[in-house]
Amino acid sequence: MVEHLAGADRLRVLYSFPHPLGGPGIGTAALHQVRGLTDRGVEVTVYCTSLSLPVPGSARVIETMAVAGRRIPHRAFGTDRAYRYHDERVAFALRRSPDRYDVVHAWPLAAASTFRAASEIGVAGLRESPNAYTAVAYRLAADEAARLGVALPRGASHRFDQQRLAREEAEFDAAAAVLVPSEFVERSFSQRPGPTVRTLRHRYGFDPARFPRPDEARPDRPFTVAFVGTGEPRKGLHYALEAWHASGVAEHGARFIVSGRIVPDYLRVIAGALDHPSVEVRPFTDDVGALLRDTDALVLPSVEEGSALVTYEAQASGCALLVSDATGAVATDGVHGFVHRAGDVAALTGHLQLLAGDAALRIRIRSQVLAHRDELTWACAAAWLESAYRDARGPSPTG
Repeated sequence: MVEHLAGADRLRVLYSFPHPLGGPGIGTAALHQVRGLTDRGVEVTVYCTSLSLPVPGSARVIETMAVAGRRIPHRAFGTDRAYRYHDERVAFALRRSPDRYDVVHAWPLAAASTFRAASEIGVAGLRESPNAYTAVAYRLAADEAARLGVALPRGASHRFDQQRLAREEAEFDAAAAVLVPSEFVERSFSQRPGPTVRTLRHRYGFDPARFPRPDEARPDRPFTVAFVGTGEPRKGLHYALEAWHASGVAEHGARFIVSGRIVPDYLRVIAGALDHPSVEVRPFTDDVGALLRDTDALVLPSVEEGSALVTYEAQASGCALLVSDATGAVATDGVHGFVHRAGDVAALTGHLQLLAGDAALRIRIRSQVLAHRDELTWACAAAWLESAYRDARGPSPTG
């Protein structure tokens, strides 16, 4: 990572996001990246379709699909046309100002033309990869759904889409490098056929304003674990439930909270396992922090992720992690919780038993999780991202 730098070595970044900046999910992650970069003195010009939240600081913002402050939804253009329009707008801006930027950072589905323009003017084009290499992500999601006999709904992010895959392959081909948030994502690109893709590691984070440091632990509370997220095959809730019931910890008063929307066909498969006095199913909550602060451990046995934001948020809230090696969690096995191989129910079962049966272990892990809380913020993530930019750009003129 790098220290704050200014003057001749100040980075100038074009940041392309083909969605509303500050919207739910990746829109929030992108906004935090922009905020973190500007706080570090990086000169950021943002091209986004529209703004859902204001961007504080010095970032310059150009909205490509907003008129008089009103957002034009993608469906008004047609989603594919909207992506192409955004991509061409950014590519045109690059060619018009060839000396303005040092690095281009673009998110999926609207970046191929942008990267070709960046290459023409000698600027590194970096493609964000919030999930595993697309073909691998599709395969893992499809295999897990097929094993369970679940049909992925139309429009699901990980349902195979040949047109989307082709668009993303073109972006990988045109990019100078791919920004990967975890070792799992980095390894997935080794499975891509053809020329090797250069990868640059960075990470995501949590917002301390939304996830304040928790109060003291409550040893009087029953051992409580939570699954937070969409209930779908790739997230592995079925593995968590199987391990929960096999562990026997519910016989001693332990609780399992499941919070989030569950895909209907998947609910059909896991309904029996959810129907138990120790399991509480809740809808999605806007206050994830409050839920996590009242929880001992986050369980997330995903078969595919990028670097799940909830793993950062859980640790910020004092939770131990009981996660698979596909979650992209920034955590050390045995220190910040326990990591199992994706699909290994026996290992997860043992981890549940170990944590539930040892109050001193829970206290120790909580202390270790909170000790590295400050390493997991979006501010820290911005330092990683700036470092990746500098690696992509190469040595500075004064370096």
